[in-house]
Amino acid sequence: MPSVSNKGLTMPQSPIRKLVPFAESAKKRGVNVIHLNIGQPDIKTPQQALDAVKNNNINVLEYSRTEGSEEFRTKIAKYYLKNDIPVSATDIIVTTGGSEALSFAMNTIADTDDEIIIPEPFYANYNGFATACGVTVVPVVSKIEDNFALPPIEDFEKLITPRTKAILICNPGNPTGYLYSKEEIQKLAALVKKHNIFLVADEVYREFTYDDKSHTSILKEAGLEDHAIVIDSVSKRYSMCGARIGYLVSKNKEFIATAMKFAQARLSPPTYAQIASEAALDTPDSYFAEVKTEYVARRNILIAELEKIEGIKIARPQGAFYCIAELPIEDADHFAQWLLEDFNIDNETVMVAPAAGFYATEGLGKNQIRIAYVLDKNSLKKAVQILKEALKSYKG
Repeated sequence: MPSVSNKGLTMPQSPIRKLVPFAESAKKRGVNVIHLNIGQPDIKTPQQALDAVKNNNINVLEYSRTEGSEEFRTKIAKYYLKNDIPVSATDIIVTTGGSEALSFAMNTIADTDDEIIIPEPFYANYNGFATACGVTVVPVVSKIEDNFALPPIEDFEKLITPRTKAILICNPGNPTGYLYSKEEIQKLAALVKKHNIFLVADEVYREFTYDDKSHTSILKEAGLEDHAIVIDSVSKRYSMCGARIGYLVSKNKEFIATAMKFAQARLSPPTYAQIASEAALDTPDSYFAEVKTEYVARRNILIAELEKIEGIKIARPQGAFYCIAELPIEDADHFAQWLLEDFNIDNETVMVAPAAGFYATEGLGKNQIRIAYVLDKNSLKKAVQILKEALKSYKG
């Protein structure tokens, strides 16, 4: 029998999706599963984005340009300028989701066995992209006791080797909801300039910041033009996860020209999705104001309800719509599966994402879960109540 690749064998499973078969089985048994496991917003997609596709009269669905249509990229550049981020259409490559942007970035800046330093816990698929690209993830630990703030800059510097190509951050963070301050961004900027490496920032949750805090894009940092690479996406910003449109943004011309070769190999991003995404850029600021107000209310309810559970430790999110909770158990993977297989209240249970898959360091996050507060407030209250009763019944 032919064997599959070692790369394939070492590709990690998604901690978010690996429990899906157990959830599907529970649903077939008539159990209602409340999904706290995946960042799929329930916020309505802007109507103009939906209408742009419905009302389009395309007769031939052609390839678009490899880097995305000029009209779309020009409009994206205007969006950035509105956010005091000066970039041009030539600094942008449209990708099939932020996922492809990450893949292009890693392949462009790193060769096999090169290293990228990432504060953990981090978006689980960074591990997958790194494995697929042959890149080694070097984790630097952030702690729930510090609300997952940026670790001391010395912790980054001592990990830098001749094989280090970049530091990668998610800001605001998935899975932590932590929002890096301007001072933290400036520390990272100084470090990557000192060692002549890249700073890659996944900024897909830029719009979602709370408590009167503002987002600092690495593209705003003077002197970082050759080092800064931004990953962006319409998925969460406009509640358009199914559009699969992202962007790669950098003022480094050599980086963009090289990434274009990877983009050419996949031909072009999807045309209809670009049409929808271009229309979404006309979304008024009032949309985001309402969405932020809703997420703040959801976060506050979630934190307040979780704090009623004895023995639980919670990081308070300042952005995005995720929360890491440390539970009074030993194995969150087992607990999450048990919730779906063996526990329900009035035929309802919850699905959570075990947090170990968001770490690269073996053994960390074993008793933590990630919760996505993308459900209405009543559903969140009910879900936490189920979680509370489940912890009382769980024997481990």
